[in-house]
Amino acid sequence: MNKEKITALYRKYELTADDVFKHKHYLIICRQGIDKIQAKEKIFISYEAVSVEPEFCVVKAMASKDDAKIETFGSAKYGAKEWDATAKGGKGGWNELGNTTTWYVMEMAEKRAMSRAVLKLTGFYELGVFGEDESEDFKRK
Repeated sequence: MNKEKITALYRKYELTADDVFKHKHYLIICRQGIDKIQAKEKIFISYEAVSVEPEFCVVKAMASKDDAKIETFGSAKYGAKEWDATAKGGKGGWNELGNTTTWYVMEMAEKRAMSRAVLKLTGFYELGVFGEDESEDFKRK
């Protein structure tokens, strides 16, 4: 992770402590930070529903900024974690039944696709910075 490059990007996009937080191994940008970046860069995003089911969705985001274009995906599968006492040789462990606990799976897939597109187009992704919407585990505590 290149702190100088990340700091320069934070300043460029006028991100504040409310927009960014550290999570285990990653830096995370909240939804409002993603929106600031998109607005400042005038990133245009269109979406295509790839798969739409009651408990699973995939959305493709096609984003452009100046001459740069990118296509990326966001997905969401409804389901929580379930404790399995028999996992790991009887030590127990969590089975992940999905990657979101909200029934708004289409909207979650769209938000994930948007975050990825914006962060990829602006150089954050290559520095190991992710969007808060990309994983239930990335929520601020």
